Amino acid sequence: MHPTSDRLRLEVIVASVRPDRFGGVVADWARARLDEHAGFDVSVLDLTDLDLPPGLDGTGDTERLRERVAAADAFVLVTPEYNHGYPGYLKIAIDTLLEEWHVKPLGFVSYGGSGGGARSVEQLRPVFSELQVVAIREQVVLARVWDLFDGPVLRDPDGPQSALKSMLDQLLWWGKTLRAARVGD
Repeated sequence: MHPTSDRLRLEVIVASVRPDRFGGVVADWARARLDEHAGFDVSVLDLTDLDLPPGLDGTGDTERLRERVAAADAFVLVTPEYNHGYPGYLKIAIDTLLEEWHVKPLGFVSYGGSGGGARSVEQLRPVFSELQVVAIREQVVLARVWDLFDGPVLRDPDGPQSALKSMLDQLLWWGKTLRAARVGD
């Protein structure tokens, strides 16, 4: 089976489910940049829209998550850092599936206080490695995120946008390469 398009299906996963989260602002900013980048058909998978069972028993919105992750060629994970780690509900979403994650690339956009979510990403890399996900080396780290934005607008976009472009260029290459491997080209 060959893909019908050269464009990759990219899922932006918004990891935080807290009512007062900043993840929506960060995801909207990233999504706008993704829409400008050739090569991707982008959709957003916000974990607040899913009801996943903590017991991983396949109930709730498990099938909906399975379909979205299985259909994706690549992922961008927008994640905060909570207590030097990543969100618990994200762990449920990750562990709900197995082979749907396999042999696909993942880029990180992290945000938080002084560390910008970098510690959560470092914890997520081995988790995704176990699922045969290729974690892109380049990442976007938004430290003191609340000071970076005026509403939905990034005050000084040069650094983060440059990092995002580098990450997306790598994600596109890995995505095409791994998709070709998955479909037997």
